[in-house]
Amino acid sequence: MKINYLTILSTLLFFSCANTNNQEIKPIRKDISEIVFASGSLESDNKYNLTAQTDGNIIKLNLVEGATVAVNQLVAVIDNKQNIISTNNAAEQLKIARYNNTDNAPLLQQIKANIEAAKEKLSQDITQEQRYQELYNQSSVTKAELEKMQLSTKTSKANLAALEQQYKSVQQQNKQQYITQSNAVKGSVVNQENNQVKIVAAGKVYKKVKQVGDYVRRGDVIAIIANENLLYAKLNVDENSIDKVKMGQTITIQLNTQKNKEYTGVVSEILPVFDEPTQSFIVKVQFTEKPDFTVNGTQLEANILVGEKKNTLLIPRNYVSFGNKVQLKGSDDLKIIETGIVSTEYVEVLNGLTENDILVPVKPKK
Repeated sequence: MKINYLTILSTLLFFSCANTNNQEIKPIRKDISEIVFASGSLESDNKYNLTAQTDGNIIKLNLVEGATVAVNQLVAVIDNKQNIISTNNAAEQLKIARYNNTDNAPLLQQIKANIEAAKEKLSQDITQEQRYQELYNQSSVTKAELEKMQLSTKTSKANLAALEQQYKSVQQQNKQQYITQSNAVKGSVVNQENNQVKIVAAGKVYKKVKQVGDYVRRGDVIAIIANENLLYAKLNVDENSIDKVKMGQTITIQLNTQKNKEYTGVVSEILPVFDEPTQSFIVKVQFTEKPDFTVNGTQLEANILVGEKKNTLLIPRNYVSFGNKVQLKGSDDLKIIETGIVSTEYVEVLNGLTENDILVPVKPKK
């Protein structure tokens, strides 16, 4: 039988109904309990979808519905050859980057040779400049010839400095390339590992969605896993009743599969967002004892104890008119009373009446 997920607010009084056939009645003292009825389902905490993290055909699948699975257990293999090719390619590129990160790298060797040549050229220019300086002092060469030699030395120094800077820059680039390629290999390895589907959190296989041979895309659900030891009752409470539900309230639960058995629990969480699909608020209930029947999605009914009073003053509800007004015997005026718990049959009186007062039905206005 399909359960309506909208709750029905009602209250139950656990005592014999007073005889209201007589016109005159007196308030009575009895115990009263206010209960909110709610429907819902049996759910497991830590329930999650085991999904594919890559595209391809499932070539191995080791999942049995109802079986327990452990963390990191390999349960499926997806055939994605591109991930393997990418990993191999990244590994080869890393070899090149690793070699280029050494002093034997071809480009570094070429620059180093240019540096040696530049040093030799600078040494020659310095010697020539010194010789030209002596000749100039002897008036054997002109000042222009000396300045030309000085310019050549200056140019050689600048060229050597540029080559040395180029050497350092290439070294840095090679180092960065090596780091980048190392991370690329790590990323490719992760992608290749995604070909293997492993259990994220231990639990029971509640539903197997895919079969061997199925083609999956990244994000497709392969199975639904949940921890059966963390069962809770998921209740749908009507917006007219949610303000009465509080954390820690006692709840009596009856599974639709076990109509002759009741379980107890307490309100453990009240979700702060209105659930549009069910047009209700979601309330989670932790069982004080684990149910014998643990199938997720099992429909259930619950009684939430939202109010309870012992030996409190009560009068029939039909003796209370709008504005919490009652009619006392012998009085033409209505009296306002303060009420507490209101059920379908009775109203709790907090102030305004005693056990000795006699009430008569409120007369309708003419």
